Amino acid sequence: MPRLVAPDARFRTSFLDAVGEEVAAGEYFGDTLARELRVYGDDWHAPEGFARYVAAVREEELEEGRRPAGFVPATWYWYVDGDTYLGRIQIRHRLTDQLRDYGGHIGYGVRPTARRRGHATAMLREVLPHARALGLERVLVTCDTTNIGSRKVIEAGGGEFEDERGGKLRYWIRTGG
Repeated sequence: MPRLVAPDARFRTSFLDAVGEEVAAGEYFGDTLARELRVYGDDWHAPEGFARYVAAVREEELEEGRRPAGFVPATWYWYVDGDTYLGRIQIRHRLTDQLRDYGGHIGYGVRPTARRRGHATAMLREVLPHARALGLERVLVTCDTTNIGSRKVIEAGGGEFEDERGGKLRYWIRTGG
């Protein structure tokens, strides 16, 4: 049964297979994967290099943790089924002006070979209590105006449409409670 987990080095092989799928498809999870490939890509294939990557990703959730300039604290979850990495979802702990317009609190992606099976909808639903635990009563989730699949995921997750800004549809979702 698929579930959300904290990033863990034990998923290295499957994660790297997913990265290969995403690169082959020309998809870079926004700019996240491109940045990760620049910073960590040469080291990912060695277990100790991938462990450093996982530690860095997990440090991003700490207020005083290291992360790229201008980034807010954010918690990553990986969606896995057994030892198979299916996708990832991120909760940004607060919004900047840029995130308010274009990125939102939550970003997610499913590896190409695992799409159209309900994984993104399940990830979004399962991450909402974690957002609530961070003190977020509602979260902003955005998608490109042309991304019909993501729009359907957000709406299925309870997204209430607010507006469109710069090619992005903006939705608010209550986290429960």
